[in-house]
Amino acid sequence: MNSEWIADYDGNKIRVTNSWITGEKLFVNDELQDEQLNFTASNLTGNVRNINGEKVLIKTNISGFFTSNCRLFIDDKKIKLQQTK
Repeated sequence: MNSEWIADYDGNKIRVTNSWITGEKLFVNDELQDEQLNFTASNLTGNVRNINGEKVLIKTNISGFFTSNCRLFIDDKKIKLQQTK
């Protein structure tokens, strides 16, 4: 099973992927920021610069067994994701 979600935050491209083989990965502007290999829920973290140039925290949570769900929080605010796979 492969899943992918994307979001745009202040011009930054955020991508979260989930695969049975390679695990969960968080990319910001195509640079890997965190990865895990779990078979249950996982949490990924990273950083991104906001429109003011300040570094803010990214948190993601992937859960599910037969289907995956992903939630994204930036600076403690939930951000809408678009699932592409």
